[in-house]
Amino acid sequence: MAIKAINELLISGKRVFIRVDFNVPKDKKTGEISDDTRIREALPTIRFALEQEAKVILASHFGRPKGKPVPEMSLLPVAQRLSELLGQDVIFPDDCIGDGVRKNVQDLAPGGVILLENLRFHPEEEANDPGFAQKLAQLCEVYINDAFGTAHRAHASTAGMAEFVKEKGVGFLMQKEINYLSKLIEDPERPFLAILGGAKISDKIGVVENLLSKVDGILICGGMAYTFLKAQKIEVGKSLLEDDKIPTAKKLLDRAKTKKIPLLLPEDHVVAPALEKGVKSQVKGLKKIPADQMALDIGPATIAKFVAEIKKAKTIFWNGPAGAFEIEPFNQGTIAIARAVAESGALSVIGGGDSVAAVHQAGVADKITHISTGGGASLEFIEGKKLPGISALEVS
Repeated sequence: MAIKAINELLISGKRVFIRVDFNVPKDKKTGEISDDTRIREALPTIRFALEQEAKVILASHFGRPKGKPVPEMSLLPVAQRLSELLGQDVIFPDDCIGDGVRKNVQDLAPGGVILLENLRFHPEEEANDPGFAQKLAQLCEVYINDAFGTAHRAHASTAGMAEFVKEKGVGFLMQKEINYLSKLIEDPERPFLAILGGAKISDKIGVVENLLSKVDGILICGGMAYTFLKAQKIEVGKSLLEDDKIPTAKKLLDRAKTKKIPLLLPEDHVVAPALEKGVKSQVKGLKKIPADQMALDIGPATIAKFVAEIKKAKTIFWNGPAGAFEIEPFNQGTIAIARAVAESGALSVIGGGDSVAAVHQAGVADKITHISTGGGASLEFIEGKKLPGISALEVS
């Protein structure tokens, strides 16, 4: 099975539907876009289509409007920002289907752009309703998915409509994501190190299981580490803990031991009575977390050990922070990991909103090989799952 990229398809003069991810953060008070990174990431694909004199139809979701129009979740501010970035008008209809939209598309000149209104204003989008998917498909002659962040969702615009369009493929952003993540799974330069953090082990069970047959070592940090420590009968005080996942953590530890894959856990911790700004914190050793305290970051000994492992790696996948990095002083472990990954010289792939925020906070984003635009999608890809938004594009 093969997937074509947009530059391998004949799109000149054709109506090209590009599914983008314009679910950008907006300022709650002003309603203005506070970070246009996702819009900028889609520009190479959009500009290529425009250079080919295609008639470009862009579609995205925004927020969680639960299947009905919500004025605050309109894509109008995105259309305005996109118009500024492209230096041309972007037509913005008041819906994504219907007679008005069809007329807009019909009247679109080669090299013109339409951004449809929020797809999720219709419940049929998330339900992957075939009728809705067909209505979207009727707008175009070529379907391109460039929204990796939603590739793990089987929605009408990400998977369903591809069935009704003969010519289909990926945009440059999606292509880049697939290439880097595939390299991690299929052909990594070794040693290959995975760093997994974040709050819950339940989000990453499948990822750890799959990585145990791919990597040369795993560093576990963040809240999920304390379920692993508890599985080793180490008391963790008030630290984040998933009691029902303790047996799973034990199985993963046993499997790592059997496979002789080092699975390293924190050796010391920054603890405090609560996660609050200005709260008094202290460093405690492995088995010394007080019953009334919670671990909120990795300690200096763990940072030193983790950094030493990162320095040895030739390939690194990182998903999830080492602690509650949004509040000082619990950001030290995450910042140290970000800097070590950036300075390692390894091929580095970072997936997940918090990890991405961390490399920006550490000022090293430009030194990371690839920053994935899809946290959930990148995890499922690494887990070995087939992503509906990618599978739908396969042609024999």
